[in-house]
Amino acid sequence: MKTQEQEPQNPSSSPKKTIPSYMKAVSGSLGGIVEACCLQPIDVIKTRLQLDRTGTYRGIVHCGTTVSSTEGVRALWKGLTPFATHLTLKYTLRMGSNAVFQLAFKDSQTGKISNHGRLLSGFGAGVLEALTIVTPFEVVKIRLQQQKGLSTELLKYKGPVHCARTIIREEGLCGLWAGAAPTVMRNGTNQAAMFTAKNSFDVFLWKKQEGDGKTLQPWQSMISGFFAGTVGPFCTGPFDVVKTRLMAQNRQGGELKYKGMIHAIRTIYAEEGLLALWKGLLPRLMRIPPGQAIMWAVADQVTGLYERRYLRNAPL
Repeated sequence: MKTQEQEPQNPSSSPKKTIPSYMKAVSGSLGGIVEACCLQPIDVIKTRLQLDRTGTYRGIVHCGTTVSSTEGVRALWKGLTPFATHLTLKYTLRMGSNAVFQLAFKDSQTGKISNHGRLLSGFGAGVLEALTIVTPFEVVKIRLQQQKGLSTELLKYKGPVHCARTIIREEGLCGLWAGAAPTVMRNGTNQAAMFTAKNSFDVFLWKKQEGDGKTLQPWQSMISGFFAGTVGPFCTGPFDVVKTRLMAQNRQGGELKYKGMIHAIRTIYAEEGLLALWKGLLPRLMRIPPGQAIMWAVADQVTGLYERRYLRNAPL
């Protein structure tokens, strides 16, 4: 009888189960699709503002109205195909690799991970996504977005595939990795801050711990995701501006204006002033935090469903 009474205690003493990496990857991919469709116009406006050296656009609203009135409303969704594909792949890799990295940093006895481990896991995921997915996709996206007009016959790049092929033909394969250094710095820093902040806000605001079987409401996930997404743009503004300028350069013939990340920062600072390194900050704040809110609202519902159904300590 004593043995039978003690048996139910054994499951609770075993290590807490966690959400597998593949479920994190799936949740991220679904969140990325929804985010891309909702927020593409903000990304187009951000890119146009960052590339504007002559003061053509007088702000976010003026830029948006100018683009839609002169090029048509559809122009605000320029580059959607590579943007949506890139976001889906990026979030799949980001969420999955971050989960794998966190497993390496978790304490083998308690199953917990420190904030230091979260930062390193997020940075590693950001670097990985920057090199394998983000840089080539953003090069294509930015080249498409900087083109003015909707008449395909008058545009140099006819579409995402044609753009990529043209870049490779004219500039070599490395042309798709223009701006890789600032992209690595931007994404690594962003993800280190974002994953750590998201977990902290979940715990602080909603008392939510991974594996506890509790599913956040979509609005709760959106609040946590929104706050977590506000930190990165302030810290990584210069990297984002430099990344955009480097990616927009055409390497076919002539000298390049920007030789690299450091040279670009110095040149922009000398020619346009310090604040130019944060050009497009407001549209980034209009896009990234809402984007994280949308993505996490979807991702948390997917992982929450898994927790309720498959984790041992989920409520019945």
